[in-house]
Amino acid sequence: PQAPSTRNDIRDCSTDPPYLPPTATNTTARLAALRDTMRAHGVHAYIVPSTDAHMSEYISKRDARLGWLTGFTGSAGTSVVTKDKAALWTDSRYWTQAEHELDCNWELQRTTSIESIAMWILEVVPVGGNISLDPFLFSVATWNSYSQALHGSGRTLLPLETNLVDRVWGDQRPPPSSGEIYSLPAAFTGSSWQEKVAGIRQQMEQHVRRPTAVLLSGLEETAWLFNLRGDDIPYNPVFYSYTLLTNTDISLFVEGSRLSAAARESLLSGCPGPLCVELQEYGQVSAHLRNYTRGNATVWLGTEYTTYGLYGIIPREKLLEESYSPVMKAKAVKNAQEQELLRAAHVRDAVAVIQYLVWLEKMVPQGQVDEFSGAQHIDALRRTQQHSHGPSFQSISASG
Repeated sequence: PQAPSTRNDIRDCSTDPPYLPPTATNTTARLAALRDTMRAHGVHAYIVPSTDAHMSEYISKRDARLGWLTGFTGSAGTSVVTKDKAALWTDSRYWTQAEHELDCNWELQRTTSIESIAMWILEVVPVGGNISLDPFLFSVATWNSYSQALHGSGRTLLPLETNLVDRVWGDQRPPPSSGEIYSLPAAFTGSSWQEKVAGIRQQMEQHVRRPTAVLLSGLEETAWLFNLRGDDIPYNPVFYSYTLLTNTDISLFVEGSRLSAAARESLLSGCPGPLCVELQEYGQVSAHLRNYTRGNATVWLGTEYTTYGLYGIIPREKLLEESYSPVMKAKAVKNAQEQELLRAAHVRDAVAVIQYLVWLEKMVPQGQVDEFSGAQHIDALRRTQQHSHGPSFQSISASG
């Protein structure tokens, strides 16, 4: 018989033995190990999201817990594992892909709503059961949604700071990024980091609640504030970090050894003083925040990028919460130089696209190009343009 086309080569769990395409991952051992760890922690259901600790849209390989556990490599999804069941929720972009990549340990749920996840959990976890998650991988809103959906059900939503997937993944988990964190030249920013800090401090002074600190969790917030860039996440020029900015101090939580000499010099140029950046270990942010909020403090943060884990450290009366931090809002308003640079970048990109269209007109009639080679060619054309650092996401190439 003719081999099935890869597009239709999906799992069939109704046969004995079940049919799995070569693209499916065998997750039996991973699930068994996770269930052992769940039992040791008294957990009856464990929720695994596709995000990282900064609510990033794109993540590094080290944070691809959902992908490692399930074999599913789509960019959005949630999985829940119980003592004898496992399910993955994802949206319609990924249903076919999930059927290619999942083995028969997994049920595919064709929805993404938290209500649907909670209903499934209530069906499979008996009253008195514990439903756990890592609070440092869930937004405040998502945590609240789960809490509301399970409220009054006789089940307990239990934040667990030990990440059970990381525990099972162990030594196989990819290492943290070691790439250099570098300063963006002044020609590309239109504003020094000291000017940006002064602007945020001015907003703190003028706010009716007079916050004493701003907490930044979104990776692009810290990168923008200090005019720094890195390569911790493919296609995104960011690096793992948090910032706590007060009226008198600046704490940057980052792997300090990765800063370039120029970046380090720039951050420390105002020491000692209110424009001195104190470098702290990335992993110390929780302890530092807990210590800081013991005093007379009000912390201003944006809930869209802050995890429930960090949010929960700050006493409610010491919180000033908005959807977006003042840094995220300031970053959204481009100065004259940034606007000019944006336009210039689009002109350079347009040149590459026009070169590509000319090439396509010539090559397609000769049968010399397919979707993959086409994507490679436009990437190559863009790379020849001045200041190119690569595309902002993998080229999406389709014909027909």
